[in-house]
Amino acid sequence: MNAILRIAAWIIAVTLVTLPVVAVLNGWIGGSRWPMRHLAVTGEFHLVSDAQVRDAVLPAVHDGFFAVHLDQVRDAVKKLPWVRRVDVRKRWPDRLEVSVSEYRPLARWGEKQMLSENGELFPAPVTAMTSLPMFAGPPDRRSDLITLYSDAKPLFLGSGLHVTQVGLSARGSWNLRLSDGMEIEVGRNDPELRLQRFARLLPRLRSRDPRVLVRADLRYTNGFALTWQAAKPVPSTITPIATQANT
Repeated sequence: MNAILRIAAWIIAVTLVTLPVVAVLNGWIGGSRWPMRHLAVTGEFHLVSDAQVRDAVLPAVHDGFFAVHLDQVRDAVKKLPWVRRVDVRKRWPDRLEVSVSEYRPLARWGEKQMLSENGELFPAPVTAMTSLPMFAGPPDRRSDLITLYSDAKPLFLGSGLHVTQVGLSARGSWNLRLSDGMEIEVGRNDPELRLQRFARLLPRLRSRDPRVLVRADLRYTNGFALTWQAAKPVPSTITPIATQANT
């Protein structure tokens, strides 16, 4: 019996010691005594705002310094669109520091993802940038898509065109679409060289033919196969001439 009483007394003593600690750590008590007064948000913000981060963090800091769970804060901020990485620290006695780094989007990847400049795929926000080019291809060839896009982009600027789509088939065949709607079938071999040759001749081709170039097949050793479309006639504007009757 004495042994049972000693064990019971020991359990009660431990409970009386640990319960206040648990209560403080969980914010049950002491939140007003050790409030979190300062929130420092740092990062190079382009797509995420400081206000968005603060709104995500505030629900987790109401119960005081000890009750702030860093994982909870990190998860809340990480759910914001465009957020790539979150670092969270507590500084005694009343400061929470949140550092945020963003994804730098380079292109859209399908309908639900985007591709960052570092080659990372991430969920596309609802307000995804439709002005970015569209990439399509095997996910493990992301770096190759980025490389070809970077090489092709400056080639057509002299013609006033932009690369809007880059595709790579499962068999390794490349294709592009330009901002005027032109489709370019590049093929598998030497895509950079073929694009350079075509882009160099494109201004001359367009200047010599009034039709619209809608497709170019570069999969030939010594030339291109071109598909033209009749240019739409420019509507003429007729200005009526006022006449005055002689009386």
